Amino acid sequence: MASLGATPGRAPQATGLGEAMASFPSPAPVRGPEESAEEQDEEEPAEIHLCVLWSSGYLGIAYYDTSDSAIHFMPDAPDHESLKLLQRVLDEINPLSVVTSAKQDESMTQFLGKLASQEHREPKRPEIIFLPSVDFGLEISKQRLLSGNYSFIPDSMTATEKILFLSSIIPFDCLLMVRALGGLLKFLGRRRIGIELEDHNVSVPILGFKKFVLTHLVSIDQDTYSVLQIFKSESHPSVYKVASGLKEGLSLFGILNRCRCKWGEKLLRLWFTRPTRDLEELNSRLDVVQFFLLPQNLDIAQMLHRLLSHIKNVPLILKRMKLSHTKVSDWQVLYKTVYSALGLRDACRSLPQSIQLFRDIAQEFSDDLHHIASLIGKVVDFEGSLAENRFTILPNIDPEIDEKKRRLMGLPSFLTEVARKELENLDSRIPSCSVIYIPLIGFLLSIPRLPSMVEASDFEIEGLDFMFLSEEKLHYRSARTKELDALLGDLHCDIRDQETLLMYQLQCQVLARATVLTQVLDLASRLDVLLALASAARDYGYSRPHYTPQLLGVRIQNGRHPLMELCAQTFVPNSAECGDDKGRVKVITGPNSSGKSIYLKQVGLITFMALVGSFVPAEEAEIGAVDAIFTRIHSCESVSLGLSTFMIDLNQVAKAVNNATEQSLVLIDEFGKGTNTVDGLALLAAVLRHWLALGPTCPHIFVATNFLSLVQLQLLPQGPLVQYLTMETCEDGNDIVFFYQVCKGVASASHASHTAAQAGLPETLIARGKEVSDLIRSGKPIKPVKELLKEKQMENCQTLVDKFLNLDLEDPNLDLDMFMSQEVLPAATTIL
Repeated sequence: MASLGATPGRAPQATGLGEAMASFPSPAPVRGPEESAEEQDEEEPAEIHLCVLWSSGYLGIAYYDTSDSAIHFMPDAPDHESLKLLQRVLDEINPLSVVTSAKQDESMTQFLGKLASQEHREPKRPEIIFLPSVDFGLEISKQRLLSGNYSFIPDSMTATEKILFLSSIIPFDCLLMVRALGGLLKFLGRRRIGIELEDHNVSVPILGFKKFVLTHLVSIDQDTYSVLQIFKSESHPSVYKVASGLKEGLSLFGILNRCRCKWGEKLLRLWFTRPTRDLEELNSRLDVVQFFLLPQNLDIAQMLHRLLSHIKNVPLILKRMKLSHTKVSDWQVLYKTVYSALGLRDACRSLPQSIQLFRDIAQEFSDDLHHIASLIGKVVDFEGSLAENRFTILPNIDPEIDEKKRRLMGLPSFLTEVARKELENLDSRIPSCSVIYIPLIGFLLSIPRLPSMVEASDFEIEGLDFMFLSEEKLHYRSARTKELDALLGDLHCDIRDQETLLMYQLQCQVLARATVLTQVLDLASRLDVLLALASAARDYGYSRPHYTPQLLGVRIQNGRHPLMELCAQTFVPNSAECGDDKGRVKVITGPNSSGKSIYLKQVGLITFMALVGSFVPAEEAEIGAVDAIFTRIHSCESVSLGLSTFMIDLNQVAKAVNNATEQSLVLIDEFGKGTNTVDGLALLAAVLRHWLALGPTCPHIFVATNFLSLVQLQLLPQGPLVQYLTMETCEDGNDIVFFYQVCKGVASASHASHTAAQAGLPETLIARGKEVSDLIRSGKPIKPVKELLKEKQMENCQTLVDKFLNLDLEDPNLDLDMFMSQEVLPAATTIL
């Protein structure tokens, strides 16, 4: 029986389209008010030299400013491939030179190339300087930092003290930033900025290290993210997903992340890592959340959520198109994405145009989207492409391809007839034959190998040209197969080549309109995030915060801890208010387990949520000018750090002392408990007195402590800056009832014995501990327990009797007076 066989071939790939995805325009970042111009020194204008590294989606930045001879650094911050954050940094500081590694990612190379080509950049384009990648090594950068000659470090400090001092200023866990600092120090030493004519023994003056944050960005360190449980990674419980990394545990990000597309989730994480004080941006986010919280808008919110689930990884698809590596599934994904974007556009056009996001989607989602969707829908044969695992087109697109496909479809019956005629001319011993097609070879006559065909000479058949043996089949060229080659040609390859050419043309059409696709991703991800925040606010009963730039502090009415209220059966709301008229330092005392730590975290989380544009768990919240959040709540011990728990606590407090301003929020819980009571109390009092001495420029501080002596000994100065709060409790006999309510006042005791009883310690131990505590407090001597004393006396008596019975009274050398003075009298004294 004749048959048609064809070995699947690989369509040739179009080449010469470049080696990387092009950088397409993105929405401009929100611009803040112009900074006031600083006074310029006409004799010596200030120079800024910036060092930058970008890797794995994170940016490390450090720069040297000759105006204050200080090095400014920005902790590792996530950035998009378009490097918008870096562009904002350049726009803000206008560096004279940009230093980076010669071994860079392609996105950074393209960015620097564009930067260098900006001839009309004002005031002038920076000089791009490449240093060998070895100069940015992590260990060598650390050594440069630690071995530097800094005038602000006392010469009396030892090497260890110098390391600890620098670690309280520089976050060494930000690896990219540390490498950028190392490269900057190398550049300064080589270029000798400001000291070109000095002796080579003179080094570039460095008068300090200062943290650098962009305008409107709120500074939050990794310790704060950890203790407030804003992010919390956990190992995946499935053994099949261990290799895929970590999953989000119980965290603020986890309960608010209801995004339907990966890019929305990525943007939400970016907002969490970059809280802002830009009131225009924050209010624009809250306007969208508030709109979707209205009951009549629930249906439209759900419909938009469904459309957003089809928005996929457009940049990856565009990159593959640029490299001509487009997959069959990419066309289907892009088609769904574009049509979903058109659905979003149509929906947003019916929504109030007074909201900026709806107006942007309605305008920016141009007719280019419809053109892309129409082209893909009319050209790409999705079913055929999936079946053949290659790009195929629909009928009636190219008449020449259609004709060749028709000829190819009619081949099986035609080749069957050709095979039947060939079989008539073959030896009668040959039972069957078939005509097959092999790409790039052509048509061949295939016959089974007979038992008599042993040697190669046996394969020769008159009138046929032997080609090869495969799977006990002999393949020949005949006169008819040569006619078929001349008549039909290489149909398969021709069709694939022509369809590949059409695919290339379609890719060019899509890439030419790639700007609108990038806009789709940016605006759709923003809409996805705000829909997620609205969904969480609806389910958890959040309210809209208000921003008052004139208010220095926060005012929260009946606030709740967003995570604890989900875990506890009942949660008691608490208010918080700090500012000039309400005191800037809140000293919170109260029994153990009364809720002091939860209260501190609650204030921090509500403030943080307001600064990312989310509704907050409170009846009302008014957020003033907050530029940073510092915490000392929980110590993250690690053997790799090589530091004690108390030293970690000191580092966290040192960061707040060195960097907190009058607009910063500082949360301190049980600082000083890691060392002895007197030293810990003294350190806590010293830190608070340091801030109180600043007067009106004191940060906003919430400090929870069990050091009641802080109040009893009046270690803090009296005045309007300090306010004492406590957690309300009620004693019911030997039990204590916690109300978890904050009120004015000072706790009378820590009630540690009650907490010990709840932890399951034996009653005898608790009673003894309380007795000793009362004796110490009253200044009376501590007496041993009577039962233990009686047992000790019996042991001493028995020991004395045993020694007496062992005496040899007949021993002439026995000295009874000596025995009485050394054994009996001391033992008797101890017993008495």
